[in-house]
Amino acid sequence: MIPDKDTRAKEARAELEERIRERRIVIGIIGLGYVGLPLAVEFARQGIRAIGIEIDEDKVRQIQEGRNYIRDIDDAHVRELVADGTLSATSDYAACADCDALFICVPTPFTENKDPDIRYIVNASAKIAEHLKPGQIVILKSTTFPNTTEGHVQPILENSGLKAGQDFYLAFSPERIDPGNQKFHTGNTPIVVGGLTPNCTELACAVNRLIIDQIMSVSGPKAAEMSKLLENIFRSVNIALVNELARLCDRMGGINVWEVIQAASTKPFGFMPFYPGPGIGGHCILIDPYYLSWAAREHDFVTNFITLAAEVNESMPFYVRDMITRAIARQPVTMADARILLLGVAFKRDVDDLRHSPALKVMDLLLADGVVNLEYHDPFVPAMELEGREMTSIPKLTPDVLRQFNVVVITTDHTVFDYEMIVAHSKMVIDTRNACKEVAAESDNVVLLGDGR
Repeated sequence: MIPDKDTRAKEARAELEERIRERRIVIGIIGLGYVGLPLAVEFARQGIRAIGIEIDEDKVRQIQEGRNYIRDIDDAHVRELVADGTLSATSDYAACADCDALFICVPTPFTENKDPDIRYIVNASAKIAEHLKPGQIVILKSTTFPNTTEGHVQPILENSGLKAGQDFYLAFSPERIDPGNQKFHTGNTPIVVGGLTPNCTELACAVNRLIIDQIMSVSGPKAAEMSKLLENIFRSVNIALVNELARLCDRMGGINVWEVIQAASTKPFGFMPFYPGPGIGGHCILIDPYYLSWAAREHDFVTNFITLAAEVNESMPFYVRDMITRAIARQPVTMADARILLLGVAFKRDVDDLRHSPALKVMDLLLADGVVNLEYHDPFVPAMELEGREMTSIPKLTPDVLRQFNVVVITTDHTVFDYEMIVAHSKMVIDTRNACKEVAAESDNVVLLGDGR
């Protein structure tokens, strides 16, 4: 007698639960970038076979050769895990059929008009659908707008002829990667899980619990999707607040916003410090407000407050450009002849991540203004491309090098920089990160963003 569909579904779930319980589950990771590779490595470190599926053949080749390309991962771990067969990579989506759980960890950029671009999610879902089998669970981790899981991923996967929540399981569990964070990583950062059905949530939690202890389940994918946007928009709004205050302090004069923030931080309740800077970068904080505002428009709702905060943050590179222009104007040199050095081009301290870095926008603005002699130094980014222009980092920062520039701009406050030496040997320093706070008070060649001078 052939089992009916409900019986087959129950048997498939029971088999998945058993494989999870016995740690025989095979994990598939779609996308081996800043989110996917650490996730694959974490599962593999726990003795669970992880297969990375990546369209970038160069990344596949590096992983298969035991080479790591993400700074936050231990190179030795990758070599060992690949050598013992626990971690592998391929560009062939047919590997999905060998997996019990599939995590979608692909990029979610926005268009030139700042509308969501979920084509990577759509393409990955379509490829998975070609190999989907009963009893598998698919977990979307890519940051996106509410209703992506149910409104886009689910129907694509169901084109396979299988039904979500019955034949296979579907959930959203947002990534929480913080590049360069030495305390929190994939294995010890609490996560949120929202499944399409209670069974989906339960199974998604069980899979994640193989590597993560603290898991909060929510009512469904939409709540989980919105929680991710809230996390990052919360930061965007508060950073915008202090960025605007920094500009106001400069306009009013005599008020140092950094001192003000330090003073406010002594309050033991009701205040959380955020700091100004040349803009915001990375993948999520810059993009997420626009993802939510786009989704809100479908419901005839305008996120005025959130969008305004994003606009304030995106205006900061222009403000820094103006600071540089004023600094050049005080010297006997034109913008065309001025030599300008940017210190740090990564989007945050002590990482090599250039995604949406405000330093790149500052450089782009300076080039558009006719600056010819523009260079940078960043030990984490030895070479890069900016608007089709190949650039290489000045290999070593020395007093002689610093003296050659009219203005030195600190755009990323890497801890490896010797700020005392930088201030001592530079003609003019524009500090957008308060990196020179220990030595700036004794020097008259430092212009600090928001110092009220």
